[in-house]
Amino acid sequence: MSQLGKRYTCEACGTQILCTKAAEPNPVCCGKEMEVQQPKKTPSSD
Repeated sequence: MSQLGKRYTCEACGTQILCTKAAEPNPVCCGKEMEVQQPKKTPSSD
């Protein structure tokens, strides 16, 4: 199930989408389900 407010990325072509409505199947691009994009780590401040 797609998650509201999450970004999804296609591994094959690099397309990114933002989920604005939760739905039963995950988004599909290039014939494969798209993966949830993980947050980028911020550098720690010293």
